[in-house]
This record gives sequence, C-alpha cells and structure tokens, in this order.
Amino acid sequence: MTLEELELIARSVKQENAVCDYEINVCMDLACASQGSEQLREALFRAAEASGKKILIRRTGCMGPCSSGPLVRVDPEETLLGRVHANDAEAVVASLGSAPPPALQCDLNEHFDKQVRVVLENSGYIDPEKIDDYISREGYKALLMVLNEMTPNGVVHRITESGLRGRGGGGYPTGLKWSTVAKAGGDVKYVVCNGDEGDPGAFMDRSVMEGDPHRVIEGMAIAAYAIGASKGYIYVRAEYPTAVARLTTALREARRRSLLGNAIGGTTFNFDIEIRLGAGAFVCGEETALLASIEGRRGTPRPRPPYPAVSGLWGKPTLINNVETYANIAPIVRNGGRWFFNMGSERSKGTKVFALTGRITHTGLIEVPLGIKLREIIEGIGGGVPGGHKLKAIQTGGPSGGCIPANMLDLGVSYDALMAAGSIMGSGGMIVMDDTSCMVNVARFFIEFCMTESCGKCIPCRAGTAQMHTLLTRICNGAATMEDLELLEDLCSTVKEASLCGLGQTAPNPVLSTLKYFRNEYLEHILHKRCPAGVCNIQAHAEVMA
Repeated sequence: MTLEELELIARSVKQENAVCDYEINVCMDLACASQGSEQLREALFRAAEASGKKILIRRTGCMGPCSSGPLVRVDPEETLLGRVHANDAEAVVASLGSAPPPALQCDLNEHFDKQVRVVLENSGYIDPEKIDDYISREGYKALLMVLNEMTPNGVVHRITESGLRGRGGGGYPTGLKWSTVAKAGGDVKYVVCNGDEGDPGAFMDRSVMEGDPHRVIEGMAIAAYAIGASKGYIYVRAEYPTAVARLTTALREARRRSLLGNAIGGTTFNFDIEIRLGAGAFVCGEETALLASIEGRRGTPRPRPPYPAVSGLWGKPTLINNVETYANIAPIVRNGGRWFFNMGSERSKGTKVFALTGRITHTGLIEVPLGIKLREIIEGIGGGVPGGHKLKAIQTGGPSGGCIPANMLDLGVSYDALMAAGSIMGSGGMIVMDDTSCMVNVARFFIEFCMTESCGKCIPCRAGTAQMHTLLTRICNGAATMEDLELLEDLCSTVKEASLCGLGQTAPNPVLSTLKYFRNEYLEHILHKRCPAGVCNIQAHAEVMA
C-alpha cells in the first residue's frame, strides 16, 4: 500500500458516494443502539428503497449529544435529527430536500459551536467497519508519511513539539515517554494501548474504539515505528463487546490492506497488534497491573521503578498510552506539531474529550480545547441544569478526581488548574450535580467504588478505603461525631501517602475536595443530624437504632 494507492481508494469512495443524492448517517454507538438505532437503520433502508431516491444509509459512531438519541444526520445539508425511531423512517426519507419533521429537529448549534474536533473528527462521518471510509478521510496517510518521509527520531520530535500530554489521567508528556522508550536498549519492544476505561460515567475511549477504531490502530503503528517496536496489544475490558468486535474487524481489514503485518507500505517496517480482554478490574487501568494482566498473571500493581518504559511486558521496554492519546497521533503527524501546540492553554495543549453526564440538559460526548472555562461547557455546550434546579458541583476525574463547586465555573479546564482545585483531568469523565445531590453521599459512593475495586495488595488502600467508607456511612446515617471527622481526615492523608499505586493514592480525592468545598454539609450531618439535600434518611436510621 502506497500513498498513491490510498489516494485512489479515497477518490473511489468519494465518487461512489457522490452518485447518491443524500446520505443518511445513523449513530450506532452503544447509547443510540440501546434505543433502537439498528431497527431504525433497517427501516431507513426499506424506506429509501421504496422512495426510488439514491440514498446512502451509513452506520456511524457517536455523534455527541447522546441524550437526544437515536441520532441521524442528513448530508449534504448536515441536518441533525434527534430521537428518531423506526416508525419515523418514512417521514425522514420523504422530507429529504425540504424541512425535516418538526418533532425530530435537533437544534444544537451552541452545543457544537464551542467544540473543536480532533480526536472525534471522523465520529459520525464514517462507517467504523469499513476501512475505505476511514481512508477517504485521510486515514493511514500519516502512517505512510512517517514510513516514507520521516525518521523515528523525527516522529518523536513532532510529538514532543506538539505538547501532547497523556490523556489517560496523569498527563505525562507523550513525547518524553516515547523518547524514553526509543532510547531504551534491547531488540524487543512493545506498544500497548490502555482501553481499560473503568471510571463511573466515562465512555470516551469506548466511543472512540467503537466509532473510529482505525484511528487508534494508526496511532499505535506510528508509535511503534518511532520507538522501534514490532508488536502491540490493545487491552480492552470484556464489557465493551461492540468495541472489541469493531477493533477485531478493523485489525483484519488493516492486515488485508497491508497496513499491518510485514513490510507495511512496502517498507521494512513490521508491526502487528493483538487484542487482550480484561475482566473488568478497575485496578488494571494502572499500567503495571495492566501489563501483568496481559502476561496472564493477576492484575495487581508493582512498585516503580523500574518503569514500563525500561522494563515492561516480559521485562522489555514498553510504551503505554491510552486510546485518546493514540487517536491524536495521526492528525498531529499530518498537520504538524505546532498546529496542535497552538490549541489549548499554556501547559495543556490540544483538545480533550469529555463524557458529560449527570444533571445536565445535553449529556453525551464532547471535545473542547483545553483551557475552556467550565461555564462554557456546563451552560453553553451542556445547556445548563434542567428542571429549575441549581448547579452544585462538577466532578471530574472519576473516583480519582474531586468535586469542584459551582462558584468556580470560571475555572479554565487544564491539567494544572484542576489539580490546584483539588481534582484531576482523569480520562475525561465530567459529572454534573445539582442541589439534589448530597456531597457526603457522593464522597461515600466513590470511596465505596475504590474500596470494592482495590486489589488488596497494600494495606493502606485495602484497609484504609474500607475504614473511610465506614466513617462516611456513619456520617450519612447521622451517627458520627466530630472525632470521626478528624479520623476521616487523618485516614485520607495516610491512604494518599502510603498506598502502592494510583488507585489508593488518589482514592481520598473525592473526600478531600468535598471536605474543602462542602464542609458545612458534613457538619450538618454530624452536629444537626440532617442532610441539607434530603438524600440521607437520617431520621429513619435513628428510629431503627432506637
């Protein structure tokens, strides 16, 4: 496969599509599929055939505003329709060329206006199970560019120049990590993609794997060339069957096009990828636990150093990035490092994909430039809090993150700013809470998650999270004292400082952030035996105890 052959495929796809008068793109992301988008797609096929019009019906990945699904986009007008079901198919086809049915119109201009799509540029526009669709949108062009025009060091330099930081949570500079693995000794090196997305309310990586799997594969192949690896692994939790199926199809198609395997692009570069399924353990999102799981061992973390960049899979130098990080690589190669560097804030470059969920009008997947104000996300893109309720807090970073109060809406979303506020970027979960949420109960929920998911290898995490959960339960039940609150704060410090891996080290964050910004709610539970949000049934518990 050469660049010229890629161009011929792209031109052929565009010519074939141009024969159709209209394109109807049906979102087949898990959220829309659960609401009947497969039946909708079949009904659209029947309606298109009966109409006699030349219509292309295409399955796509996530289009973004999941709360309005099932979603359909009609091209070339780029008209977005929401809450479309199988019995609407005939009306949709009949309205082509004129105004869509009023009940299906999805006016979300502000939702999209503030977004900048880099990772998600293909989602909603290509069939994830057709490699030619991906190629038609410059797919695999970056891979063949680096193989034919760039040295491995040149690729590492471009990624370093972009300022890209790892999108898996820690925010480690991607170029520096690549450079470390590239310089490591040994003939055998590995590239690993962390698709073990386990944060409650997070579905960014799943949507990318389901909607644009070739984007991840291309990024991994470029990384392999840059560091000198010939083998890669995508680690995906088994609870993502659609993502696994589409990745499997994409790998098979890439091999058939000689874009994976031996002599890629007619060069001497060899690289192939295997999928490894995880059993759903949250701790396997930690890189050393993930590597142990790939090797067939129990997924528990180990002390570092040595770091995986020096001694990873089977003791060999290993590059680990998450799905979103790899999905940024191809556009950076195509457009240049400075192009990406010029987006975002001073120390947080590019864009970030977030799963916007909770008490918000427009839930779904968004991609915004880093540095954007929380207010622009919540009020502009998200449409604000529905039902006349007031915004109370925004939780970012999953169980490892923290709760940011409503009075900090003008905070710019960046790695450093979120950390200074007591939270983290994490993989990209963003949960909106209104005045019906009890922040003590929220902290207890996340601690319970960490307690359940702890691998048990180190005592601070295993025992500390359990004791923290016990104390939070006492507070929620109105049975705690001020001494319990002091003990809770001491435990937070111990668990944070003494735990072996990131799960335990960051587990106290939801408690610490809620204590920082919503301490009055803890005091209300303890001193006045009442829950300000009316969530904790303190009175009922007191009656049972009596």
